[in-house]
Amino acid sequence: MVDLKAILDVGAPVLAFTTLLAVGLELRPADFARLRSVPLVVAVGLLAPLVLLPAIALALVWWLAPDPFIAAGLLLVAACPIGGISNTYSYLARASTALSVTLTGLSSILAIGAIPVLSGAFERVLREPLRVDAPVTILGLQLVLILALPIGLGMAIRRRWPDWTQAWRQWFQRLAWFLLALLLTLVLTVEARRVVSVLSDVVVLATLFVTASFASGWAVGTAARASDADRFTLAAEFATRNIAIATAIAVTALGRTEFAVFASVYFLTELPLMLAAVAVRRWRLG
Repeated sequence: MVDLKAILDVGAPVLAFTTLLAVGLELRPADFARLRSVPLVVAVGLLAPLVLLPAIALALVWWLAPDPFIAAGLLLVAACPIGGISNTYSYLARASTALSVTLTGLSSILAIGAIPVLSGAFERVLREPLRVDAPVTILGLQLVLILALPIGLGMAIRRRWPDWTQAWRQWFQRLAWFLLALLLTLVLTVEARRVVSVLSDVVVLATLFVTASFASGWAVGTAARASDADRFTLAAEFATRNIAIATAIAVTALGRTEFAVFASVYFLTELPLMLAAVAVRRWRLG
């Protein structure tokens, strides 16, 4: 019998590390140059999700009253940084890829402190434990190793070996996609019965959360007077959470393998919604 926890204990951190190493390979100091002219867009793209997305998640939990592990899964996703796949969405939509990469990297670094703070805030608001009860020191160490190290390593590699990075960075992106597909397939196969039992609830919750998050990002971009390209990127950044990081935290730091089921269904719901948004933008551009 397949030991799902043992595989996820290794696979989830490896996936998170690989994904964020790929993000780091896309970052360089020069990428920040253009963004100095739009500091408000960068600020709201980085800070507004920390307020709006947890509020959206809490509202959905109160409204729909899902099973506790589904509610905890959504709240953990809302507290996590921007997903690296958001860079792909912006690229495909011909939006602001540089802004996307910058916000993804900064969001991941900020998450080192944000996730423990938001998790504690959720528990106080709901007045019940979410079982996200790992000591802050241990959780912080996990986040440093999973988030800060691969991003910093990727940036250092790009600076030291730019030609090698240019040749291999797409390979790292493809590797991250392959590992994600492999983990999703494994979870869906081993936990097929549980997936079926929660499928409809998670799909509804994920659809509402992604849609509301995208709309809030678009509204924030409009309020900040962002360009059309930056506005789409902000919406995509709001709507795309780092499922790899969430899974790594839930499985390795908290020992909650059931979250892998939620994460798999959530991502498979998010993906077509975001690709549809990309298609609409490309259609508008002609």
